[in-house]
Amino acid sequence: MRDDRPVLLRDRILALVVAVAWGLNFPATAIALEHYPPFLLAALRFTLLAVPTLLFVPRPPIPFRWIVLVGATLGVLQFAFLYLGMAAGMPSGLASLVVQASAPFTVLLAGVLLRERLSARQVVGVSVAVAALAVIALHRAQTAALLPVVLVLCGALGWAIGNVATRKAGPVNPLHLTLWWAVVPPIPMAVLSFLVEGPDRIGQALGTAFTADALPADLAVLYIVLAASVVGYGIWSRLMGRYPSSTVAPFSMLVPVVGVLASWAAFGEVPDLVEVLAGAVVVGAVLWSSRPPRAGGAVAGARTGTVAGAETPPSGRDAATSGGVSSASGRRAETGASHEPPHDGPTAVSPAELSPGADAVPR
Repeated sequence: MRDDRPVLLRDRILALVVAVAWGLNFPATAIALEHYPPFLLAALRFTLLAVPTLLFVPRPPIPFRWIVLVGATLGVLQFAFLYLGMAAGMPSGLASLVVQASAPFTVLLAGVLLRERLSARQVVGVSVAVAALAVIALHRAQTAALLPVVLVLCGALGWAIGNVATRKAGPVNPLHLTLWWAVVPPIPMAVLSFLVEGPDRIGQALGTAFTADALPADLAVLYIVLAASVVGYGIWSRLMGRYPSSTVAPFSMLVPVVGVLASWAAFGEVPDLVEVLAGAVVVGAVLWSSRPPRAGGAVAGARTGTVAGAETPPSGRDAATSGGVSSASGRRAETGASHEPPHDGPTAVSPAELSPGADAVPR
């Protein structure tokens, strides 16, 4: 069973380490994109994860079609659009904010596709978050190209679809599922790279991969794979397995803060005040709507047999990232009954439980 005591100082520090690792993933991605085109970068990133996974990590005990579906959504859709958006001019700091749209998207999709009842708090929180994202999109349309924002929002939608797919996949070890869905994207991303970016561009990028000019991009790719994906998801899965999701998930909301500050320091990206305020509203709305119900609501939930839903470690998030719904699913298999406070309604799932840990992986 999971521990219901207050979070130890050591584990709080580990949660902050994850937030920093995932936040730095966005400027690292921007650096990698300076040398590698988007689809090729995604193919390389997931190939470096897939090879050791196939050799050393046990496959989750679920039908392979679910691994393919999760990999196609969390891996291919999310990162194809995210990387395209960043390559098209989306600042890395702003990308770390806009990709938080995966949280309200996930809650809405869970309500439609999984028939999960939304509480009044969730409806208000999601509505406010979506309105704030619309403000960012309108502001960007007036000051810069809107296409990068739309592409990153599509990536967030792909992340949200992947979260729902992960929830439907059933209870498995969350870290094993995260590594195994990374086996899916390399081939589709390589095909997209060949068709869209062309053999010449691929050859130029790979042919100069070990030159001094490409060294920053190479180090950025290694950071994305090792720090953001392996270390970040490894720590996050451990924390999600020990504490209630309502305790751990809010730490993921620090990811865009780190992303904005790191991009400011690395590239001099000074975000517009409107975008910062709207991004803060998105984060605040997700946090507010994910608060557990009061004691009265908990008693009512217990009477109706409420069961805690699944939460996602990012996505990535690099989910970053992801991160995803697999955390809670695997944890239920490993730890038994949940000690999370029940939610309003028999199948209500909070945004914090469904929202990625923002990696995106990448995130």
